[in-house]
Amino acid sequence: MIEWYTWLSAGIAAAAGLLCLAVGLAGRKPGDVTVFSVVLVELLLVAQVVISIVAPIAGNQAQGDVIEFWIYLVVAIIIPPAAVLWSLIDRNRWSTVILGVAALSIAVMVVRMQQIWSGNPPFLGA
Repeated sequence: MIEWYTWLSAGIAAAAGLLCLAVGLAGRKPGDVTVFSVVLVELLLVAQVVISIVAPIAGNQAQGDVIEFWIYLVVAIIIPPAAVLWSLIDRNRWSTVILGVAALSIAVMVVRMQQIWSGNPPFLGA
C-alpha cells in the first residue's frame, strides 16, 4: 500500500462519516451530499484494489498476512454499497447515521490494512 494514500483515504472516510453522523443526528434524511460522500469513499476503495494489485508487481510486497489484508479489503468494498442501498430503501434520519457509521468503519479498516501491509502490529495489544 501507499502510505500517503492510506491516510488520504482514511481522512476522507472519517470526514464523510462525521458529516453523515452530524446530518443524521440533526434529523435529516439521506441526501445527495451524504450519499455521494460515501460513494467517494467507495471509489477510493476501488482505487485501493488497483493499488493493491499493482504494488507487488512494482516491488512493494506486503510484510503482513496477505490473506487477512485481502479479506479486510473485500469486506470494506462491500460496506459502502450496502449502506447506500439501505439509505435509499429506508429514507429516514437513521439511514444517514448508518452512512456515517459505515464511512467511519472504512476509515478504521483502511488504517488496519496499512498496518497489515507494512507488518506493523496494531496500536493497542499484540
